[in-house]
Amino acid sequence: MTTLVAADAAANPPAGQLMVRPATPADDAFVEELQAIAFGPGRFARTAFRVRERFPIDPGLSLIAEVDGTPCGAVWMTPISVSGLKGYLLGPLATHPSFRKRGAGKLLALEVTARALARGEGQFVLLVGDQDYYCPLGWEITTPGNIEFPGPVDPSRVLLLAEDKSLAKSLKGAIAAFDATE
Repeated sequence: MTTLVAADAAANPPAGQLMVRPATPADDAFVEELQAIAFGPGRFARTAFRVRERFPIDPGLSLIAEVDGTPCGAVWMTPISVSGLKGYLLGPLATHPSFRKRGAGKLLALEVTARALARGEGQFVLLVGDQDYYCPLGWEITTPGNIEFPGPVDPSRVLLLAEDKSLAKSLKGAIAAFDATE
């Protein structure tokens, strides 16, 4: 379903040609600057950053959004597991302030999720974010306190998207490494 929504958004981009492409090493400076603008110096203290510090992002699931060829947003995905069930942590997701309200962030979230789940290696995508933004895209609120992060997190902001709709309520445990050899 997310692929169809993402494809529809790509087919009907608002205000300029909105496209998503894989990130390359040439995008590193843009992504670093974008994250600094979007999250400020406090981004390094965030619990989600601690997860990414422990477990590397998947460069194959790093995407850049562009409007008419100008980079305007970026997203990363970190492979994780919870109680042995493999999945991904989405984020950070950021859109440059000059390009907000054009659909780039939603397109990035949907596209990176579709690509991750299409691999068949993970069963869910977890994130810490605003319900008003992500729930209309398919994410669901998890059972408060069930997912253990390596630091404090507002349990009402822990959201999950999975084909198995019971997973948002039943998944429980600490975030651990995604072991590709299992």
